[in-house]
Amino acid sequence: MDFLLKRHDKEAFLKQNARVIWMTGLPGSGKTTIAVRFERLLFSKGFLTQVFDADYLRSTIHNDLDFSLEGRHENIRRIAQISKLFLDAGIIVINSFISPTKRIRQFARKIIGFQDYIEVYVKASLATCENRDPKRLYEKARKGLIENFTGVESPYEAPDNPAIELNTEKYSVDQVVKQLSDFIIPKITFK
Repeated sequence: MDFLLKRHDKEAFLKQNARVIWMTGLPGSGKTTIAVRFERLLFSKGFLTQVFDADYLRSTIHNDLDFSLEGRHENIRRIAQISKLFLDAGIIVINSFISPTKRIRQFARKIIGFQDYIEVYVKASLATCENRDPKRLYEKARKGLIENFTGVESPYEAPDNPAIELNTEKYSVDQVVKQLSDFIIPKITFK
């Protein structure tokens, strides 16, 4: 299929290096808040991006999946494949998914490509996440109203070597977005 435009052609046109920024962390750690703010910052600097959030995809494209480990694995497989399509279109993808196990994240990295996958650990303790919980999901999970909830019935494995760690207990949203920006912008700036 030599007649198709290549990813590099699209990146050159957009003047950016496409990457998949994969945010992982406990529910309530701040992944979506950071993703949305970070996308706005990148857009203001002329980058073309797409945010994929687990809550939105779970209620639309992935509404046939449960929260078992098998369901979570399929959820991550699908979003990794979708992310790869956007990556091939030259777009910077910002994913906000719990992706609770090291195995699941490694699976996503393999689909996307090791050089294009940037793992961001959004770090906050379970107690902090429970205190922040505006949807009261932890409370519902502890009452048995939500099954397989990460941090309550289902484990979360923190990354061993994320590309960057954002500590949302220690720093404000503005501070962690700045940390992320300082780290990511050199990687996505087209040369």
